[in-house]
Amino acid sequence: MIDLKLTMRGGTFSAAAALAVGVLFSLPSVAQETATPESGYTDVNDPFEPMNRAIFSFNLGFDKIILRPTALAYRAVLPAPARESATNFLDNLESPVIFLNDLLQAKPRRAANTLARFSINTVIGFFGFFDPAEDMGLARHDEDFAQTLGAWGVSPGPYLVLPLLGPLPPRDTIGFVADIFTDPMTYILREHRTANLALYGVDLVNEREQVIEEFDELEKTSVDYYAAIRSLYRQRMNDLIRDGEPDMDNLPSFDDDEISDTP
Repeated sequence: MIDLKLTMRGGTFSAAAALAVGVLFSLPSVAQETATPESGYTDVNDPFEPMNRAIFSFNLGFDKIILRPTALAYRAVLPAPARESATNFLDNLESPVIFLNDLLQAKPRRAANTLARFSINTVIGFFGFFDPAEDMGLARHDEDFAQTLGAWGVSPGPYLVLPLLGPLPPRDTIGFVADIFTDPMTYILREHRTANLALYGVDLVNEREQVIEEFDELEKTSVDYYAAIRSLYRQRMNDLIRDGEPDMDNLPSFDDDEISDTP
């Protein structure tokens, strides 16, 4: 399916790979939060659910007919080291957008990490095809303008699924557009439409290939695939906005009378 946000050159493009790698650890605990006419779609902040489900089905069909088979062919043709180099190169191209949003979120240490990674991998890593910065202890992280808005307290708004782009609530739609206009590759490849589309395509297929098994399993085991994706998307976005830190506002509470003394 094509329904999770995927960072791509020139902005945020949704695909089946999107946000998936980091959230699949939590699959066993994903709630099947299906809205019904009796409970009301607003219970899960999904007032457009009937329309969203129709678009979700369209995106899923596109994935099954075109994207997933292409990702399987990509895996069959390119050996794992070549696919890893492609991932490294594409990730390196995202560095300017990540660096800008590190700064916008007032996180100088993360900005310095991003700048160091980009410099090292571009020079020593052969334009980013290799990732020596990781070996030096400079781990990669993701940032985009949607996360920046969320970090400063902007609500995502109602859940929304767009054709081919997947989940993009209003806040994330604004972030999508902002990332396009702040990505240097948007201007570098402006006069090279074929190269630009090729880069988008490779990025999309490369990301989809990385999560083929995970999403096959998710679809097979989910009572409601749409609700599972919706829950995962929200969980992952919140996790990215918090930089992986625990959500202190939603910790479980324990009443004193629920705690019994051990013998």
